[in-house]
Amino acid sequence: MRRFRHGLVIGKFYPPHLGHVALVRSAAAACERVSVVVMAAAAEAIPLACRVQWLAETFAASPHVAVTGVNDDLPVDYDSPEVWAAQVALMRGGLAQLGADGPEAGQPDAVFTAESYGEELARRFSAADVRLDREAVTLSGTRVREDLGRGWWDLPPATRAGLALRVILVGAESTGKTTLALDLARTLRARTGAWGATRVVREYGREWWATRVAVHRALHPGTGWPEGFTAADFAHIAAAQSAFEVEAAREGGPVLVCDTDAFATALWAERYLGSLTAEVPPTIAHLPGRRLYLLMGTRGAPFVQDGWRDGEAIREAMDARFRALLAASGAEFVTIEGDWAERKAQALAVIEAAGRVDFSRPASEWGRLVPGRTS
Repeated sequence: MRRFRHGLVIGKFYPPHLGHVALVRSAAAACERVSVVVMAAAAEAIPLACRVQWLAETFAASPHVAVTGVNDDLPVDYDSPEVWAAQVALMRGGLAQLGADGPEAGQPDAVFTAESYGEELARRFSAADVRLDREAVTLSGTRVREDLGRGWWDLPPATRAGLALRVILVGAESTGKTTLALDLARTLRARTGAWGATRVVREYGREWWATRVAVHRALHPGTGWPEGFTAADFAHIAAAQSAFEVEAAREGGPVLVCDTDAFATALWAERYLGSLTAEVPPTIAHLPGRRLYLLMGTRGAPFVQDGWRDGEAIREAMDARFRALLAASGAEFVTIEGDWAERKAQALAVIEAAGRVDFSRPASEWGRLVPGRTS
């Protein structure tokens, strides 16, 4: 098959789905290099940066595919030469952002589409019009947005990871985090469609500590606990916890239930090391995905000593510390308290409110999940 020098693919990618992947993959097979230009309007719910990131991750194994994005609040009018000229100017601006060398770097010799506008778009770039069969490469982004759960498996893993709601249970010891996380996942899996793929990310720190204790006692029979934690230990735990979370978000359903995360690991590092540490920063901004924290309060949760916990005396102080740092971080969080039935009902109500992406809200509100429920 003859290969073009430079292929161009443009679109809203709202959100990037498997039809888009097939279109870009077709261009990648037929071109020495491919430029993908994402064109997003401010009124659309998913920010431009997210779409670019998800597509770049999807094609990370194809170094000749480059993804960039431009803000496009221009009208769509295929009968207007002026609108066509303005839209093409935006596309050329996107190509310029890729920073390729040479006088013809921004000039594609093939335009790949599955739409009727492909002929005119190719003409304006003086490029070949490569029009793929719509049924072969195109899904409806509108249908995906109308029912995200139904269209969940029409999305590539990177898009699923970006759209999945990460529900993260944090709080002091013996407040039911692990038990509720597992119960919530079982309840969500009982629903139809993609909800059946709800995953749970277990607390890696506890697993790591249990392994360390077992190895220590095997090597030193008759001794007690091994030496305490170091900053490097917590850095390892936080990194592993985040890696497991990302993997589960790529493979699971629209909601991912997390029994702690790297942010919570930072607070426990402070507890055992005596201060916050640069190795495990207590920030939310660097963590991936749409995040909603369920702060498991102490009210209505009797303390149970399982042989591993520090003790009831530190519970209120840890609860207060979680509240303070969550508030300082700007994270959206809801306090869950009461008896077991109340906790589960509260958690499910919050998940129901936040778990579906509201495509009617602008990109500027992307981080907002449950308006008015931060506590």
